[in-house]
Amino acid sequence: MLIGEVARRSGVSARMLRHYESLGLVRPSGRTGSGYREYSGADIRRILHIESLRSLGLSLREIGRALDDPGFTPSALVGDLIRQTRARIAAETELLTRLRRLDAADPAGWEEALRVVALLQALGSASADARQRAALSSGDAVPVPVEALVEAVLSEPEPNVAGALSWALARSDGGAAELLARALDSPEATVRERAVETLAELPGEGPAGRLREALGHPDAVVRGHAALALGARGEAEAVPALLDMVVSGHRDTDAADTLGVLASDEATADRVAGALTARLADTATRAPARGRLTQALADIPGPVAARALAELSRDADRAVALTATYLLGLRDGTR
Repeated sequence: MLIGEVARRSGVSARMLRHYESLGLVRPSGRTGSGYREYSGADIRRILHIESLRSLGLSLREIGRALDDPGFTPSALVGDLIRQTRARIAAETELLTRLRRLDAADPAGWEEALRVVALLQALGSASADARQRAALSSGDAVPVPVEALVEAVLSEPEPNVAGALSWALARSDGGAAELLARALDSPEATVRERAVETLAELPGEGPAGRLREALGHPDAVVRGHAALALGARGEAEAVPALLDMVVSGHRDTDAADTLGVLASDEATADRVAGALTARLADTATRAPARGRLTQALADIPGPVAARALAELSRDADRAVALTATYLLGLRDGTR
């Protein structure tokens, strides 16, 4: 079979076939009387084998070794190809992310585009000072995509830098709340915590709505941050989660303080006191938790809290009774 027909049947150009021949990968078995290359069936099979191995990403040198070395085993080479491919995909993915962020910044010209690139690189710097400066300067002369700021804050271990990034997000055009809410489903606990902490720092109804949704999150740490943030904003919807924190002992002092902040008006104070009393009356509530719930009544004004403390001063649990008696004395001004 002549080279033209081989090229048509195999899909390999005549030029590439000559290149293979020059490298010694495949040589036509014969020549016609006129000196034209003539390929046998075995030659064509070898060409097809070469193309199959090329489709796996092997170099022509590796292909020659694979076809000519009887003792060659593919496992090690395939393993190397897998590692190389993964590295290449990671590099290409990183490049795609940078390009998308540059596109999202919509720079007016190359000078602005270069400033965006420099700022994005600074956000990923190994220097905490450089990252903080980048966060503080974002949005001034150079628009930084919200996605880049969110990714930076979710991976930021330094509190000061994280604070600067939260400040930058608060100044951004929006979209941060949705991205941070998605991060609440991360398999990594540190990412979930950073996401809810950043949400708590953002103003507006959008972040507040995401925090309300987080009150039902399966992660107690996420629920706790959301409850404390909402309680500090005066949202009584956080009361059940704050009570759970007091019962469980997770940041119970902060939760009790926030319940006191919420009880700023008589109606809310009575509601909070009633909820605390109900938890105290629950037979499933153990002794340590009952003590914490009693202490939480200290900063709750109003008659409902006072009556609850009076009843608790006669509680069968001596520690609870003593705590309630002491708190009653503080309310009466006798202590």
